[in-house]
Amino acid sequence: MNELIIVGAGGFGRELLQWIKDINLIRKKWIIKGFIDDNLQALSNYECDYSVIGKISEWVPSENEVYALAIADPKIKENIVSKLKIKKAKFTSVIHPTSQIGSFNIIGEGFVAYPGARITVNVKIGDFVTLLSSSVGHDAKIGDFSTISSFCGITRGVDIRKRVFLGCNVVIAPERKIGDDAYIGLGSIVINNVKPGTKVFGNPAKKNNFS
Repeated sequence: MNELIIVGAGGFGRELLQWIKDINLIRKKWIIKGFIDDNLQALSNYECDYSVIGKISEWVPSENEVYALAIADPKIKENIVSKLKIKKAKFTSVIHPTSQIGSFNIIGEGFVAYPGARITVNVKIGDFVTLLSSSVGHDAKIGDFSTISSFCGITRGVDIRKRVFLGCNVVIAPERKIGDDAYIGLGSIVINNVKPGTKVFGNPAKKNNFS
């Protein structure tokens, strides 16, 4: 049985720990070892039954370890994964038992699915995608390192490219394309394509310079 280390000890890391424990309650899959985070005090103000056992930047992976990625920012995800993979780190997916995943889907490495996440059919999901409690309709695509926050509706044939971030309660109209590195603010209704590197917000979602 592999030892599992959570990469990132922020709020996302603590949530991911809970989902990992939920999986282990059904069938013991991993021995939980703890967190790695460059902030060794990340858990000091929180109750938690595991600790930060080292820094990401200094960690040397062992043969029997696997890693679960608890980073939401797409660009930081890509940076950390690339550095750990150079050191031969092996990543696992964490799919909560209450999530629903249909047939004929392609799902990449390091996938995280929260409770209630739903993927229908013929969906393509890249590597290191985070899907909180949201739904993905048939024939949709989600690119590498993207993060989909809670209560989003990704409808038929939506094409989300790499390193995209969706805030909570975003809805995207069918067949729309969301370019690399786009950021869609919470509660937005996307009825048009979104260009790469663009931040949009509102109903309908429009380009915005919010920070």
